[in-house]
Amino acid sequence: MTALAAVITQLLHLALVLAAAPLVVGGVRWLKARMMGRRGPHPLQPLRDLSKLLSKRPVLAENASWISRAAPYAAAGTAVAAVALVPSFARGMAFAPLGDLLLIAGLLAAGRVAMALAGLDVGTAFGGLGAAREMSFAAFAEPALLVAVLSVAILAGTTGLDAAAALFQDGALGLRVSLALALIALLAVAVAENARIPVDNPATHLELTMVHEAMILEASGRHLALWEAAAALRLTLWLALLAALFVPFGTAPAGFAPLAWAVGVLAWVAKMAALCLALAAFESAIAKMRVFRVPEFLGVALLLGVLGAILLFVSTRLA
Repeated sequence: MTALAAVITQLLHLALVLAAAPLVVGGVRWLKARMMGRRGPHPLQPLRDLSKLLSKRPVLAENASWISRAAPYAAAGTAVAAVALVPSFARGMAFAPLGDLLLIAGLLAAGRVAMALAGLDVGTAFGGLGAAREMSFAAFAEPALLVAVLSVAILAGTTGLDAAAALFQDGALGLRVSLALALIALLAVAVAENARIPVDNPATHLELTMVHEAMILEASGRHLALWEAAAALRLTLWLALLAALFVPFGTAPAGFAPLAWAVGVLAWVAKMAALCLALAAFESAIAKMRVFRVPEFLGVALLLGVLGAILLFVSTRLA
């Protein structure tokens, strides 16, 4: 019965997250438009765009290799695999033993590499520019993510996300300065990973500022749909990860508990809506920074993460 409950929880989690990903992107766009006094697109517009693009055949450049054909599927596959490991409304999923924070970081890195290779494959100037910027930003973002994971591992005693989320939900750890520093580092990394303001503007095609969009300018049809789906899944993954670690209330325990699942779904939807509102408000209130300032932005996140890990290590050794 426990194994069956874990499988059912996993399937419900995947269905919930896959359905929520386009709504997260559409909801953020709609909220930003409303905050700026515009009507904005319908929150379901990303879902309609995906449906339209999936019905179209991709058009590839003459010199495109197999990389341009395989990269969209690799990016979407790694995004789905990573999303499957991050708990949403309940713990105890079938893939929970594999839900290691380091594995999730590795899957995100693999998707980033696939996108950079796709940008470089055709040999366009914009694709190479976007790939170079993406990988240079990753050189700062990935260490900041790892030191934040180190802080979580020191507190929870494991890098397993399900166990760490359960420990944080119990509230036994209390409020810690080092945990707040890890949260700030993760927020900065999340902004960079999802190409959001102030690191990048997902709504622009200005040549001098593009990062994410520059790498998929040559994509069309089904391939473009996969790139857009992967981006939506990554944004949903990061919001769900932050909710699981730092806003863990309402998550249902492991086991077959339909009533607790219903409460967990409602709590997860409320947390995701609040995070989308916070993201829209943040992006509406701040301007995009210059590209050359992004390493400084991520460098500060890395320093804060290192400081939090050091403080936590010293405090646990002295305790």
